[in-house]
Amino acid sequence: MMRLAALAASAFALSGCVLVADTADVRIERDTPPLETYRVDGLPDWAPFSSVARAGDLLFVSGHLGRRPGSEDLVPGGAGPQTTQTMANIETSLALVGATLDDLASCTIYLADMADYPAMNAAYAAALGDHRPARATAGVNALALGAAVEIECVAYLPEGDDK
Repeated sequence: MMRLAALAASAFALSGCVLVADTADVRIERDTPPLETYRVDGLPDWAPFSSVARAGDLLFVSGHLGRRPGSEDLVPGGAGPQTTQTMANIETSLALVGATLDDLASCTIYLADMADYPAMNAAYAAALGDHRPARATAGVNALALGAAVEIECVAYLPEGDDK
């Protein structure tokens, strides 16, 4: 029984909760910050997600496509130009919370065709300059709107850090 209680307490601690024992009962207090969400102007109504979700010092940037701002039209030219536009769209989303591309810690890139890797990689590197967040790239069967590339990111921006 003691082992089960210790296991339960560990599970609560790992979930961001604190187990507080009272003499009358046991209550759970949450010690994690609230989630804040932000949407860029022009995000389609059919998109049931936020552009950025903030949890404490971490920013979770939803997958972005190479869409022209305020439209569902992808920029022409394939993976290279779409990557350039995608990074500009990510930059716009980060600006909602006072962050920049330099705050990116990790990015995951999805390519509809891995043959587009060189074009995507060149445009991605140009957008970031000398900044090099961790990254993974995966080939997928298809992307929304027929896009060639989609990029999602995690950024680190300490609360109260204004740029």
